[in-house]
Amino acid sequence: MKKTTLFFVFSFLTLFSLGTLAMVAYQPNLKKQLSENYFSLLNFAGNSEELEEKEAPVSLPEPEEIFIIPNLKDYKARLRKDSYSNHLSAAQENGAGLIMDEVGLFQLVKDGALLEIDAGPGYEVEKLTHSHPYLTPEAKKVLEQIGKTYQALVGGDSFFTVTSGTRTIEQQKKLGRRNRNATKGNSSHSFGLSFDISYIRFDGEKSWDWKKQKQLEKVLSHFQKENKIYVIKERKQNCFHITVR
Repeated sequence: MKKTTLFFVFSFLTLFSLGTLAMVAYQPNLKKQLSENYFSLLNFAGNSEELEEKEAPVSLPEPEEIFIIPNLKDYKARLRKDSYSNHLSAAQENGAGLIMDEVGLFQLVKDGALLEIDAGPGYEVEKLTHSHPYLTPEAKKVLEQIGKTYQALVGGDSFFTVTSGTRTIEQQKKLGRRNRNATKGNSSHSFGLSFDISYIRFDGEKSWDWKKQKQLEKVLSHFQKENKIYVIKERKQNCFHITVR
């Protein structure tokens, strides 16, 4: 109970008691009623204090991040190649943990630590054979921002294609036996923060569209400069390997 309220209550009780002492002396039949009133006021003060203690603090929901699509029409920065050690360090530090197998992967999906990716403004996900269409909530958010930025730059309903998502350690080992270029040891794909974007597939078709490739590079360069992603252009795989920071 607040100090000002306590002061008011007990001041009133003091004055009330002093003012009624004489009356009690001359009118004994009022003594019982006055006593009852006195203890009622005390109980009210105590109950008010308990109610204030039980009141839970009001928690306001965190405001959602509002993404403003940047205008990259006159953007001139060039895409740089980030070291793979940076990709792996970011994945280990900020990812969902090393995903060993599908049991662990789908437990993370159940817990909400990984979210499914399918398609959205500016991007689609092809049918994956060596990885799973899941990313951490932060990685999915950044992918969607990249997609919206690319579509705004190119115009219309243009979209690029995601060709790889989260890969378990089991999948990584199998891929290593098939593909000599696959990363040996732990891959940044095995933490839920990495995905690949093809630079020869646009609008659902395989094509060497130089202009759209440069537009995609411009978008990725912007997100790279904003310290949101690491990027490696994998020429043998015809894709950009991206890890969210």
